[in-house]
Amino acid sequence: MFKKQLSLLAGLLAFLIIALGGCKSKFEKLKASNDNTKKYKEALRYYNSKNYDRALELFDDLVQRYRGRAEAEDLFYYYAYTSYKLRDYTSARYHFKTFADTYPSSTRAEECRFMSAYCYYLDSPIYSLDQENTTKAIEALQLFINLHPKSDRVAEAGKLIQNLRDKLEEKAYANAKLYYTIGDYQSAVIAFNNTLRDYPDTKYAEELEYLTIKAQYLFAQNSLETKQEERYTQAIEYADQFTEKYNESKYLDETADLRKDSERGIVNAKRILAQAAFNPKKAKEIAEKDTTVNTTPPSIKTEQAPELAN
Repeated sequence: MFKKQLSLLAGLLAFLIIALGGCKSKFEKLKASNDNTKKYKEALRYYNSKNYDRALELFDDLVQRYRGRAEAEDLFYYYAYTSYKLRDYTSARYHFKTFADTYPSSTRAEECRFMSAYCYYLDSPIYSLDQENTTKAIEALQLFINLHPKSDRVAEAGKLIQNLRDKLEEKAYANAKLYYTIGDYQSAVIAFNNTLRDYPDTKYAEELEYLTIKAQYLFAQNSLETKQEERYTQAIEYADQFTEKYNESKYLDETADLRKDSERGIVNAKRILAQAAFNPKKAKEIAEKDTTVNTTPPSIKTEQAPELAN
């Protein structure tokens, strides 16, 4: 009985192998044939049945053969969407753009221009990674809006751009806080100010402005006494601006404390410098001391980034 069951199972497996092999052989024969009409028809059938892998294999072979023919427009359209359905957004955006550039008067040109930009959007990574594709997606979507200002897709493109800008804002916020976390306070101040300048409506504005005060205070505290007065004074200015702007902030008490500590820091720095004026040994110690963190600051969008001071 057991041997009979094994025999039946072996027979069934053999049948499946032969059947599958036959199907594969049939597809390979189709790929190798010169019957482009049949090949195109089968590619569309595979596409419509959502067998995109096989559709792509046939479209890959047909694009060169159909180039310049009347049927090429439909072929390139489905070719682009096949890559899109397979989530190969890099290839898809290229094919969509090629379609829009090759057939600018086509009724599908606007759609393909949008889809090319949308593929950049889909390829935009999480904010903690490199945002090159995010920037390119914004540029592509903005180009679509400029080329098709009356399109029904303009509103959607605008929403996508805002989503991408929110991601860039999130990255700028995280990068700025990283400088603060690692104790590079001068770079943190620069990064906080850059973020506030580039994203004036950011939801993190209050927190960033408070952290600017704190980072500036710590930068002054870790500076040479000869430079502390200027840097503490800047912290006081930041504190005054914050208090005026956010008179109901949860950071008001901490801001007031930082302001007072900055004032005390100025007094202390002046006292030490006065003592050094009459104490050569003390003056030499101050001249040789350099406790300021000195690292490369984040990029600043000016013609030339200022150098870090000691």
